[in-house]
Amino acid sequence: MSRPRHDDYETRRAALAGLDDAALHALFWDLARRVVEPLLELARTHTTPSIERSVLARLGVPSPEAAAVVEGCLARGILGHGAGHVLLRTARAANLTPVEAAARLAAGELWEHAERTFADAAS
Repeated sequence: MSRPRHDDYETRRAALAGLDDAALHALFWDLARRVVEPLLELARTHTTPSIERSVLARLGVPSPEAAAVVEGCLARGILGHGAGHVLLRTARAANLTPVEAAARLAAGELWEHAERTFADAAS
């Protein structure tokens, strides 16, 4: 069975009792940011080729082209920016749809733009 829970509401409430609605609102969002930031940092710094292929699939990119784009990003050291991000920025620069840009990247074209745009990640 469950253990009885010590009720410390009044103790915790005392620290907040002097705060008005604006201060409580600010405190809430500060605490929320502090809780979420490590999760966001983890998402920014950890990805896998499988995740990146899945992102491209959601953009409508066929599997063979998605694999080639992810491998191209990996080979150039820019996968950490996200294959979808690389694809969308490249597609926009070339005035193509994401599927068209993926096909061109898979064929070895358009990588110059991606390399210039994301050069900081490769170094």
